[in-house]
Amino acid sequence: MTTAWAGDAETKPAPGPLARIQALVNTVELPAGPDRLADLDDAEPWLVAHGLLRSGDHPSREDLDQLRQVREALRALLIHNSGGPPPPAQHLAVLRALTATATAKVELASDGTVGLSAAGDSLRERLLELLVVIRDAQRDGTWARLKACANEECAWAFYDRSRNHGGTWCVMSECGNKLKNREFRARRRAGGAR
Repeated sequence: MTTAWAGDAETKPAPGPLARIQALVNTVELPAGPDRLADLDDAEPWLVAHGLLRSGDHPSREDLDQLRQVREALRALLIHNSGGPPPPAQHLAVLRALTATATAKVELASDGTVGLSAAGDSLRERLLELLVVIRDAQRDGTWARLKACANEECAWAFYDRSRNHGGTWCVMSECGNKLKNREFRARRRAGGAR
């Protein structure tokens, strides 16, 4: 039986390779929902389908732990894209560990186009490939549009297609309304306490 996951049908999908980062971040429903990377049997087909694991390879518990750490480090970057604080040092350390141990290769196409990609097929190198995706998206301006929902209880990754790049919530009718109502009640209490 296949488990249905909220991330399988994104309402605000990212374009191209950024969709891989969005999909990884959205493998868990916060604060206490299901986690696609908690169980080896659930994780393996998803990892193969998203290019993070070769077909026939099997992730270990340590691999899943690393994936969850990378996922939360990427979420911290998306929170920052949404106007939140810079990523904490422990999240940056997780991503820096990838750059310190995995390798990338540079390819030159016959038309002179330079490509950068991971040098191997290990999970670590395939995760490094996601950092290459971020680098490319930072250069073309699409990175800043991949954000995490401002509702701290959600933090779902979404792609902001608004003209002014001011999108804040993954779904206004759910997360946006909850936060706006909470803020309204807080202002009302503060105003009545005078």
